[in-house]
Amino acid sequence: MTAFDADDAAAFIQSYVDDHGFLSFLDLEVEDVEEGEMTMRVPYHEKLANHGVGRGNVHGGIAATLIDTAGGLSVRTALDDPVEAGVATIDLNVSYLRPARGDLVAEAEVVRVGSTVGVAEVTVEAEPHDNGDEDEAYEVAVGRGSFRVFRSD
Repeated sequence: MTAFDADDAAAFIQSYVDDHGFLSFLDLEVEDVEEGEMTMRVPYHEKLANHGVGRGNVHGGIAATLIDTAGGLSVRTALDDPVEAGVATIDLNVSYLRPARGDLVAEAEVVRVGSTVGVAEVTVEAEPHDNGDEDEAYEVAVGRGSFRVFRSD
């Protein structure tokens, strides 16, 4: 990919997700990709929920995974050659705001990409199901990741 093409980028990223064991297990879906921005979703499933206290709440690790994945991949879309380049997480900060019930949707935006490090901020919202207490989406976590950039050149 030489010039950024959102459709090509979304297809490439979804293929990457589908081939990745853990992300595929989560049923992670790429919803939107723009240069330096990304929206991803993990549909609610009981396999992702806590048991006991907080039963039915999505495990916090799912939100952290979304922040890490959406943040890193959004940095990758900001590179000259996102297909051949790569990123690796070097720092991740997650702040949990509320328990999550329902699908989780992450919106990532690149803050800056330098020669060796990129930074992205991510907001995760829960889109509740019919049986939840909430009737509209609400923020459940925010985060920031720093990613080592591996350029193809």
